[in-house]
Amino acid sequence: MTTKNPKNKKKGTNSNILKKEIKKLKHDLKEKEDKLIRNYAEFQNYQKRMQKELKLNENELKKKYILELLDLKELLEQAYNDKSPKDGLKLLLKNINNFFEKEKIQTIDCMGKKFDHNIHHAITTIEKNDCEDDIIIEEVKKGYMLNDKLLRPSHVIVVKNCDKEKNKE
Repeated sequence: MTTKNPKNKKKGTNSNILKKEIKKLKHDLKEKEDKLIRNYAEFQNYQKRMQKELKLNENELKKKYILELLDLKELLEQAYNDKSPKDGLKLLLKNINNFFEKEKIQTIDCMGKKFDHNIHHAITTIEKNDCEDDIIIEEVKKGYMLNDKLLRPSHVIVVKNCDKEKNKE
């Protein structure tokens, strides 16, 4: 008589369970891999769309400023060809100032003010008697702010009190 070994039955059942588990894990892995590939493709498409959108926005911005420059160029040509160009130049400056106002560009007021390295660039210093240190006495090149951020610093000449220097010695 042959008797069935209960251990062999248990091994066969465990083996079937493991095979099913492996098959399920392989299926899950394949699904996740497919999902990852789809997500990666979607991300690449998104990147391409964003690059295209950025390029379009950049071109629109360029177009806007080129149109402004064309108007200014034409006004400058009119002033150049005018027998009395002063009126044309006034109109040109008015348009430039309107453009600056629209774009929130302000000049930095610095004459007679204390030197601030954050918004001023000192070209040179001049020694004088009877004056306060670090006061701007001349603006060589105007400075500008764009939306309360520095666009270009003012290039200035700053005064130093030479009496203080003599008193130290």
